[in-house]
Amino acid sequence: MSRPFSHCLVYVTAADAEEAREIGRVLVAARLAACANVFPGMVPIFRWEGQIGEGSESVVILKTTESRVDALIEAIEAMHSYDCPCALVLPIMGGSQAFLDWISQETSEEAPE
Repeated sequence: MSRPFSHCLVYVTAADAEEAREIGRVLVAARLAACANVFPGMVPIFRWEGQIGEGSESVVILKTTESRVDALIEAIEAMHSYDCPCALVLPIMGGSQAFLDWISQETSEEAPE
């Protein structure tokens, strides 16, 4: 699917820091993301199945390209411990061109090892 942006962040919540790190490691190794930032210790407050809940989660933010985002989301859904994982695409509308080029290079299927 063609989108009006070339690069994006994908915001993902995970059950704990280890799951967030594993998601990040797998997706960077597969070149679906150039980088993963893990934020442990988030407190989510949410409504699920008619009840207000509060818990403990971690967040991983992945940097990728539009061309890799569908495969990245599919991979997250396949490996995630939640039945309904949060994986939200946040378009990058600008920024350091050198950094955006690095994201493109690191997520290229033709990138050298």
